[in-house]
Order: sequence, then structure tokens, then C-alpha cells
Amino acid sequence: MLSRETLETYRQMTPGQRLEIALEMMRPNMERMFAGTPEMVERRFELLRRQNEDRNRRMLAAISRTGKAL
Repeated sequence: MLSRETLETYRQMTPGQRLEIALEMMRPNMERMFAGTPEMVERRFELLRRQNEDRNRRMLAAISRTGKAL
């Protein structure tokens, strides 16, 4: 869990600043993400898509249970 200070810092960032942080975290693994045959790479990214979709579905379900609008 992030501290309130860290969350506030992120909220004050521009979308470009947040994107830069995300890209910096991805760079060390970029070569590995695209290693292998095209089929292996596609399976890897399909798994990431499924995990993200599942995470989003669970967050939306939790939000809907609270009854609070975004």
C-alpha cells in the first residue's frame, strides 16, 4: 500500500510524468518481453491482457458493491 504522501505526489503529477515513471520501470524488462518466437510473445501479451482485464473487473465489482459513484 502506498503512503498518503506518495499518493498525493502521484495525483499532482501530469499524465506525462506518470507515463515516464511507467516507461522507466518497463525498460529493464523490455528485451525479455519481446524474446522468443512471435507465438511466445503473443501468448505472453495475451496473459498480461487477461490479468489486466481480471484486475479491472474485480475493481469495478468492488466499487459497485460500495454504491459510490466515481
